[in-house]
Amino acid sequence: MELDAALSTTRTVRRRLDLDRPVPREVVLECLELALQAPNGSNTQPWRWVVIDDPAARAAAADIYRGAIADVSARSTSRSFDDTTPAGRRLAASVAHLRDNLERVPVLVVPAVRGRFEHEPVYFQAARWGSILPAVWSFMLALRGRGLGSAWTTIHLARERQMAELLGIPYDEWTQAGLFPVAYTLGTSFRPAGRGRAADVVTWNRWAFT
Repeated sequence: MELDAALSTTRTVRRRLDLDRPVPREVVLECLELALQAPNGSNTQPWRWVVIDDPAARAAAADIYRGAIADVSARSTSRSFDDTTPAGRRLAASVAHLRDNLERVPVLVVPAVRGRFEHEPVYFQAARWGSILPAVWSFMLALRGRGLGSAWTTIHLARERQMAELLGIPYDEWTQAGLFPVAYTLGTSFRPAGRGRAADVVTWNRWAFT
C-alpha cells in the first residue's frame, strides 16, 4: 500500500529541493512533452508555459512571490494551517524555507490558460481549470519519475498582474495557474502522507456527511 502510494503520486517538495544542482532544459521539456498529453476541454489545448531559468528573472519572480505572501498575511485574520501543532510547525518551516530561497531554485514554471474567467459561471470556470490542472499534475508526476520535485504554489496570484508584466504574459488574455519550483530532490524516497481513509470521505450515490 505505502509503496503503491509512493510510486503513483508525488509529494510537495520544498526543503528537499536541491538548490545547487542545475536542471537541464531538455529534462524540463521532456516532462512538458508528457504534460501536453493530458486531457483538456474539447482538445483545445488552451495552455502556455513560461519556464524561468535566468537568475535575474528568478530573483524578480521570487520578489513578487514574497510580496504576495506579505500582502495576503497582512489582509488575513487567520492562518491556512494550525502552526501550534508539530505538523503545522513543520509545514510553516517548509513554507518559510521556500519563501526565503525561491530565487535559488534552478527552474520556476508558470503555466497559463487562455482567457480571464474569474467572473464566469462556475461550470465555465471548472472547464477552464480542468483544461490546465491535469497537465500541471502530469508535469509534476513526470518530474517525480526523473528524480525531480516541485510544489504547487498559488500565493503569487495575489500579484498576478505584476508577474504577468515581468514575464510578458498578456494579463487580459491569459490566467496564470500557479508557480512551480523545479529542482532535483535531495534523495528520492518520500513517505506517503497521513491522509486518512478513503472510506471516511466517500459516500455512494448521495451526500451523507454530517
